[in-house]
Amino acid sequence: MANPDSQRLLLIGFLVKLGVMATIAAVLVRSVAFKRVLYAPSRTRRQRWGLVLFFLIPFGGDVVMRLLSPGFGVADLTLPGAVLTGLIAGQLPGAVGGALIALPAAIVAHQWLGLGLAALAGWAGGLCRRAAPTAEEIWGFSPFIDLELWRWLQNRLDRPLRDWQALMFAVLAALTLITWDVARWAPGQVYFAPWAKGWGLLVAILGTVLSVAIPIKIWNNTRIEMKLEEQQRLLIQARLDALTSQINPHFLFNTLNSVASLVRFDPDTARLLIVKLSNILRRLLKKHEHYAPLADELAFIDDYLDIEVVRFGPERLRFVKDIDPAVLHDPVPSMLLQPFIENSIRHGLAPGIEGGTITLRARRPAAGSARAGKRPVRLLIEIGDDGVGMPPERLAEARRALAAGRGGIGISNARERLRVLYGEAAVLEIGSSVGHGTWVKIEFPVVAAAELPAWTEPAAERAVSS
Repeated sequence: MANPDSQRLLLIGFLVKLGVMATIAAVLVRSVAFKRVLYAPSRTRRQRWGLVLFFLIPFGGDVVMRLLSPGFGVADLTLPGAVLTGLIAGQLPGAVGGALIALPAAIVAHQWLGLGLAALAGWAGGLCRRAAPTAEEIWGFSPFIDLELWRWLQNRLDRPLRDWQALMFAVLAALTLITWDVARWAPGQVYFAPWAKGWGLLVAILGTVLSVAIPIKIWNNTRIEMKLEEQQRLLIQARLDALTSQINPHFLFNTLNSVASLVRFDPDTARLLIVKLSNILRRLLKKHEHYAPLADELAFIDDYLDIEVVRFGPERLRFVKDIDPAVLHDPVPSMLLQPFIENSIRHGLAPGIEGGTITLRARRPAAGSARAGKRPVRLLIEIGDDGVGMPPERLAEARRALAAGRGGIGISNARERLRVLYGEAAVLEIGSSVGHGTWVKIEFPVVAAAELPAWTEPAAERAVSS
């Protein structure tokens, strides 16, 4: 019957070993340099040897701790550390890295056979890397060959050595058995836990397998998180590009219709409109950022309104700006304001005989100023007209369409972009009264300038002067 103390030591050693390996893996993956090399699609020779240095520090330190504190021997990670080095860095770096990991024990405790076995383990890890059909197979390594026995019998029994997972399991088990056997026949030449006898040997094999599988799982989870973040970024980028590609032709076609209406009876004015339109298109083609300073957006609106004023006449279309100078440099989504200005003209002022006035205000909301220390700084933009307005039933329908993402291309585009960029932090509200006009309120947090593309000051200065 097994000694209870031996059983307790066996369990403690097994858990400590796994805990130390998990700690090393978690600490390594917090290093930006380590992640950059570990997840590189292809590595240079310098990067592969850099990985050896990353592994040498913690696993070599583990060997030093075993030498300084014999009780720490239960957490010896020489074998799994060498295999991991080869599995990640390759055969030659794995062999050299394994030898370097075991070098302190060879020098201090004369465990030269242990140095040779560690080099063999690193080389074997590199060989397993070469044998893997794809890099994804390495990241999918698990100590459990298959959770479904029927699938194992059906798919793998006829070719067990051709299955990489089974091959990896066999290599780790073989290396553990070789180390155990050498420790028996050459005591003192290689370290092996003295309690690993009988069924304890099976626990030692399982400990080796798990000590390799645990860091791979930890690093793979981080790799998956990084891939998800990248996919999320690419998704947002693609959606924003798609939305921008919708709004630019929409604006272009509407403006060209305005030009076409003047070509025959007022060619000089049509020529002026074309020049203004060329200025707008030049700006659209030049800027590809999804954000722009508010000053740039106001300059864009000025060019757009110059076109519309020529079409409607200065007596029918008036534009008033009430802009707090402190918000001129705040970043706003590109092409955000134009759809609302266009709606005010087309649906608010154009139906009326006398036209009217469009008012644009931009400032910090009062609540945001009072609670600046408790929530991000916000920007409030209000666009209103004194046109025909909307009856209550039409206003309710417009609000439902806006909430559902329906409606005109420009407005639904603006709502979708606000949702993608700011989530629930963005506010877009519409109000109207028959005979008194329509207003739109847009409020969203101000994104930190460090997170945005750089823009030049002159554009903002031009907006202030205008």
